[in-house]
Amino acid sequence: MNNPWFSKVGVWLVVAMVLFTVFKQFDGRTSAGAGYMGYSEFLDEVQAQRIKKATIQEGPNGTEIVAETSDGKRVRTTATYLDRGLVGDLRANNIDFDVRPREEGSLLMTLLVSWGPMLLLIGVWVYFMRQMQGGGKGGAFSFGKSKARMLDENTNTVTFADVAGCDEAKEEVKEVVDFLKDPSKFQKLGGRIPRGLLLVGPPGTGKTLLAKSIAGEAKVPFFSISGSDFVEMFVGVGAARVRDMFENAKKNAPCIIFIDEIDAVGRQRGAGVGGGNDEREQTLNQMLVEMDGFETNLGVIVIAATNRPDILDAALLRPGRFDRQVYVTLPDIRGREQILNVHMRKVPLGTDVNAAIIARGTPGMSGADLANLCNEAALMAARRNGRVVEMQDFEKAKDKIIMGPERKSMVMPEEERRNTAYHEAGHALIGKLLPKCDPVHKVTIIPRGRALGVTMSLPEKDRYSYDREYMLNQISMLFGGRIAEEVFMNQMTTGASNDFERATQIARDMVMRYGMSAALGPMVYAENEGEVFLGRSVTKTTHMSEETMRKVDVEVRRIIDEQYGLARSLIEEHSDKMHAMAKALLEWETIEGDQLDDIMAGKPPRAPKDFVPRNPPAGGGDGGTPSVKTDPTPTAA
Repeated sequence: MNNPWFSKVGVWLVVAMVLFTVFKQFDGRTSAGAGYMGYSEFLDEVQAQRIKKATIQEGPNGTEIVAETSDGKRVRTTATYLDRGLVGDLRANNIDFDVRPREEGSLLMTLLVSWGPMLLLIGVWVYFMRQMQGGGKGGAFSFGKSKARMLDENTNTVTFADVAGCDEAKEEVKEVVDFLKDPSKFQKLGGRIPRGLLLVGPPGTGKTLLAKSIAGEAKVPFFSISGSDFVEMFVGVGAARVRDMFENAKKNAPCIIFIDEIDAVGRQRGAGVGGGNDEREQTLNQMLVEMDGFETNLGVIVIAATNRPDILDAALLRPGRFDRQVYVTLPDIRGREQILNVHMRKVPLGTDVNAAIIARGTPGMSGADLANLCNEAALMAARRNGRVVEMQDFEKAKDKIIMGPERKSMVMPEEERRNTAYHEAGHALIGKLLPKCDPVHKVTIIPRGRALGVTMSLPEKDRYSYDREYMLNQISMLFGGRIAEEVFMNQMTTGASNDFERATQIARDMVMRYGMSAALGPMVYAENEGEVFLGRSVTKTTHMSEETMRKVDVEVRRIIDEQYGLARSLIEEHSDKMHAMAKALLEWETIEGDQLDDIMAGKPPRAPKDFVPRNPPAGGGDGGTPSVKTDPTPTAA
């Protein structure tokens, strides 16, 4: 019976039986000891005619006598054998008595009462140990059995057609599919297919889906397991599970073993403080031997996935093991369009939905992010009772994912609202004036997530590197919010704290990492040589003298001051456009790129198409306004 409710009820019934049996036995022993007297004392009471009646019964431990005294008390005594003279004494003293034969099954009942609690406790322990180890077909003591789940060619329907946005990765693994279909094609030329493929890439890029599609294309069994499934509380269990997994795989060869998050067991050995974990190291050692050790596993290809290849043990990456690394990177604009088309097949679309436009507006999103975008758009359409998912639903879903959910019920004081409007207008104005800034897509003063307002910029095309002018323009744009507060509101607020953090980090990276400073030259001034198991900040080391550190600080200060001055001069020079942007934001709360273009051209901005004024709840107050303003990263300011 697989119903978890019945399993829980069964456990509690067993526990209740154990407790009942224990208390019953304790109660029986307690009652047996009550009123007990020695046998000789009992005979004296018989002779003194102070016994009124008695019951004699043979038991497993001798003759048991229960008697009632003349004053109404019950007494109990035991003789190791039946005293024939006792019957004569009872008759001579006119005592009523009864002799009962030995009860059948009393010995069995005694043994059950004596050993029952222990057996039940053992049963409960076995049950909980089985639950702790995840159950399995082998029973409670099948700790060494593999937890890998097998999909055969009939149950695995995923193919390369279901994987989009990683064409190069699919090309890399196609020869594995060809080998699984026809091994002799490679073996007759002396070729050896890689025994291990390591899929490397950021989270959500489709590594697991790609591995499953390899097995689906080749029509071979697919064993999947997580790296954490090997590690248990008992030393040696992980190694036993590795052996069992490879034995099962060899029986079903040719096949694929997929280990997700292999860094759970494949971390570098001997690293960190206090030595390594014995269980994890034994598991890793066994995996190394199974992949390429004394015995060769022909026809078994191991595919693993990780987003931390830098912490894997070197022995895992040598030729003969995971000797081929396949990089599954974030998709480009064409890949995002392909991924969107795959996920859009599952939802009814409106005629205005264009996957190419959505892909252009979602730079840096992974496949999982795009799947979430389609799901959020479908939920948006359902909330407005739409029959199809339209383009407006995708736009709202994109804004929610990038900028955070709207907090329309939040009530802000008018002064703080005006301050937020000028703050965001300062970001937007610098973004429109400086040539290397990404185009400003949308500006809003509707609180989203932790932010009181957001200025979102989207690049016209995917960026893979950043030049010096672009980074300087980003610093200026980040300072635009604080400068607008100073110039137009005559105050400074905490809302710019995140802007300062990002601007300072960009300037410091330009000097210390990217060699973009003429004063310090093309040299890296800080590096991290710490162990992978220790915190980065704990082990960060710098090879700089105090004099060099002072030069770095001076150069960072120079960059920040120059860009701050540039941003201030631009804002003061275009104060009329600042007032126009702030007025539009206070009136409509959100303005987009077309309206910003109108303002920059000196024309009155056109009204939003679907503007619905907010109706904040009465009562005032700031609704729990956060003290720190944050902006989306990396392409928003």
